[in-house]
Amino acid sequence: MLYKAAVIGDSQTVMGFKAVGLTTASANDGEEAASRLHELANQDYAVIYITEQLAAQIEGDIAQYNDTPQVAVIPIPSWEGALGIGLKELHKAVERAVGADILKQ
Repeated sequence: MLYKAAVIGDSQTVMGFKAVGLTTASANDGEEAASRLHELANQDYAVIYITEQLAAQIEGDIAQYNDTPQVAVIPIPSWEGALGIGLKELHKAVERAVGADILKQ
């Protein structure tokens, strides 16, 4: 089985990902981002990257996929910079998996 990956974000951020062959979906706000997220998840995308700025607006929608093995939703920085959401989510995932945040500094 071939796994597919996509990127959701503002047009400037996703442009670079399109150049390397990933499926991209532009979104200007949380409503569009949530719609794109659910569309891609229903189209069997295994990995969906989303800019942290949009991820912050649709945390509830992303949470629907946190415990499903079929879809991994991964926050990434946009061209505007990082908000630290991706790192925070990594800490939460490690804590769920092993029972403690072993990455804590």
